[in-house]
Amino acid sequence: MSEIRLEVKDISKHFGITKALVDVSFNILKGEIHALIGENGSGKSTLTNSLAGIYQKDSGTFILDGKEVNPQNQVDANNEGISIIVQELGTLDGLTVAENIFLGHEDAFVKFGIKNTNAMNRKATELLKQYGFERIKAADMIENYNFEDRKLVEIVKATYFKPKILVIDETTTALSGEGREELYKQMKRIKEEGNTVIFISHDLPEVLRMSDSITVLRDGIYIDTVKSSEIDEDGLKKLMVGREVSGKYYRADYDEEVSDEVVMKVENVSVPGIISDISFELHKGEILGFGGLSESGMHEVGKACFGASFDREGSVTFSDGTKINDIPTAIAHSIAYTSKDRDNESLVMNQSIRDNICLPSLNELSNKLRLLNDKKLKNFADKFAKTMSTKMQSVDQFVSNLSGGNKQKVVLARWIGKDSDILVLDSPTRGIDVKVKQDIYQLMDNMRKEGKSIIMISEELMELIGMCDRIIILKDGRINGELKRDRNMDENVLIAKMV
Repeated sequence: MSEIRLEVKDISKHFGITKALVDVSFNILKGEIHALIGENGSGKSTLTNSLAGIYQKDSGTFILDGKEVNPQNQVDANNEGISIIVQELGTLDGLTVAENIFLGHEDAFVKFGIKNTNAMNRKATELLKQYGFERIKAADMIENYNFEDRKLVEIVKATYFKPKILVIDETTTALSGEGREELYKQMKRIKEEGNTVIFISHDLPEVLRMSDSITVLRDGIYIDTVKSSEIDEDGLKKLMVGREVSGKYYRADYDEEVSDEVVMKVENVSVPGIISDISFELHKGEILGFGGLSESGMHEVGKACFGASFDREGSVTFSDGTKINDIPTAIAHSIAYTSKDRDNESLVMNQSIRDNICLPSLNELSNKLRLLNDKKLKNFADKFAKTMSTKMQSVDQFVSNLSGGNKQKVVLARWIGKDSDILVLDSPTRGIDVKVKQDIYQLMDNMRKEGKSIIMISEELMELIGMCDRIIILKDGRINGELKRDRNMDENVLIAKMV
């Protein structure tokens, strides 16, 4: 019988009146990949953040290898042999790549009170090379790198010292195929060395493929722990939701004609070093997908359409002839945009749910004197937060206190409330549980039927195949293929255009 690595005993945590965890208890074994799943707001991140010293639990104990641990911060946790790759950005601007990797452990490079920066950079360079990330330079400022590259740096930071427990919180959705394979390799290495991975993911096939055991939480309460080999996707969904999850997932139609009416025209758009000579038309009532490897430039296409690209060349033209060159013009012409990096680009983290949802619609919500009514704002925000089934105390709650999936619901709620005609959705289901994914796909399908147009940028190939009328594939910053909706299309057709 395998030895217990971590005992989770009666862990509880409250945020105000919200019971995030209620007396949660279960065991995790040495040398296993132990998945932790549940709907958004079920308590997964709260539990692992408490273990990693990011939050302080209210009650209960963590027992690691027979010894109680109670880390007060992430450095404490690292010293106990616990590391975490968080769902959102876990690196700090203003520091170099090397300084981020060794944050809290700089003492290893200090002699007579003087930090040896060259030694730190050499060690970071050595590690980056070991992981196959040579293109990331140790001495560069971390903010010079995009979201995915920063996650790759976090993989190095969290695993180089061979922790007893590595927590991976919804990280795979932020990575391209290459980045995921590297993460999987590190997970397997940690397991083979007799250490443990706690793996949080909403991708149930990935969970079943990668894990040995699976613990399910629901509304902060422990539901069950099962062997991955003894359960299937439907069984996991039932444990997560408390009932059978049925009905349509992706779109069911394949023969509908898309309107000839063009609502947006993109011509010869380039952003130096990222995308080159991108041209396409978006039609009324169309879901147009963009796919590619992470470095293909597809995420920049979304920013370009919303007037948010720096140093953009070429033109984005609305149906009435208006050129979209900045964000206010885009919003004024009923264009919405959700970024892959929601914390930094789609939300105001230190503001309430109400403020975030109402922000794009303030003109419509104000009266003739341009004054705003608190009750009207609250009712508006409440309506669309509930439309997205956001788990919250009230719309006055700060967005920063929500789970990753519930933050994403707020992002979508603000644009549904705005009733935008064109939606540019970059990774719209990142960090979203299976039931809410189904709701979002249904919402997109209904919007399409209402004549709204959607650009969906995604690294999830089945999502593109299941939802889009057309899929444009980018490679090395250029369009490398266009595919029409087809019931016989599979992932290999897209991959062939991507690599």
